[in-house]
Amino acid sequence: MSTTIMDLPEREYIHPGTRTCAGCGLPIAYRYILKALGPRTIMTHPACCLTILHGMYPKTPIAINAVNNTFASTAASASGLVAGLKATGQDFTVLAMAGDGGTFDMGIQALSGAAERETDFIYVCYDNEAYMNTGVQRSSATPTGAVTTTTPVIPKEQPKKDFIQIMEAHHPAYLATTCSSYPGDLYNKFLKAKEIKGTRFVHLAVPCPPGWGYATKDTVKVGRVAVEAGIVVLYEVEHGEFRLTGKSLSMARSGRKRPVDEYLKLQSRFKKMSPEQMEDFQRQTDQRWEELLKRAGL
Repeated sequence: MSTTIMDLPEREYIHPGTRTCAGCGLPIAYRYILKALGPRTIMTHPACCLTILHGMYPKTPIAINAVNNTFASTAASASGLVAGLKATGQDFTVLAMAGDGGTFDMGIQALSGAAERETDFIYVCYDNEAYMNTGVQRSSATPTGAVTTTTPVIPKEQPKKDFIQIMEAHHPAYLATTCSSYPGDLYNKFLKAKEIKGTRFVHLAVPCPPGWGYATKDTVKVGRVAVEAGIVVLYEVEHGEFRLTGKSLSMARSGRKRPVDEYLKLQSRFKKMSPEQMEDFQRQTDQRWEELLKRAGL
C-alpha cells in the first residue's frame, strides 16, 4: 500500500500548542499516527513533551483519551488499560508511547513482560537518541561519537543498543520501523497495526533540533537523509515475514545510498567525531544495510 499526503484523512487529532521545541519531529509523527488510528484510541505516555502542565494537572493537546504515567511504566500502564477495557467490554485501540530513554533503558522490563504475554497494544518508541526532555543526557540509544550533556568532552564511545532486534526476539505480532520525515509510510504502518491483534512494536526515528544541533527548518531534511544514508531503514515484520518499505525499498532496488558523512555533517553533535569513528560508522551502517537486503531477498 502506498499513501500520499493528498490521500490522508482531513480530520486532525492534535491541536496547536505543545511543549515540544520548534522543529520537533514528534508532533509531525503524532499527527499521522492518530489519523491512522482514529478517535477510538486510548493513549498512555509519560508526562513529557506533548504534555502541558496547567497548575497541578497535565493536559495533552490531542483529541483522544490520554493517560499520563511515569517514564518507566508506559507498557505497564498500557497493559492495565488493555485489561480494564477487556473486563468492561469496550473496544478501543491502546496506544503506548515513550521515548528511547523510557523504552531502551527505564521501561525495558515492563515492555518485555508485556510482549512475552502477547498483550494487545501498539507500543511506539519515539527515538531521538538521548534523554531530550531532561537536558540531552546520553541514553543507550545515543550513537557512537555523539556529544551530549553527559558526554561533553569525550563523545559517547559505545554503539547504539540494537533495541529493535531485542523486540523482534519477543516475536511480536507486528514490528515496524518508521521515521517522522516519511508520513505516508508511517500512516500505512499504523493503519495496518490497528487491524492486528497482539503486541505490536513500532520504532519511530524522530530528529531533534536542539539535541542534535541543526536548524529547526531542517527537521524533515535530516530525517530523510538518515533514511537515504541507510542509518534508519524502513521495514516491517509481520508474523515473521520481513519486508523493506517506502524509501528504503526503492533504494534497495536502485542500489543508491548516500554516504553517512552527509548525515553526520548536518548535526553539531557529531562535531568531535574522529575520521576513524566516521569510517567505522560507515562500515557498521553498510554491514547492517547488506544484512537487511539479504533478509529481504534483494
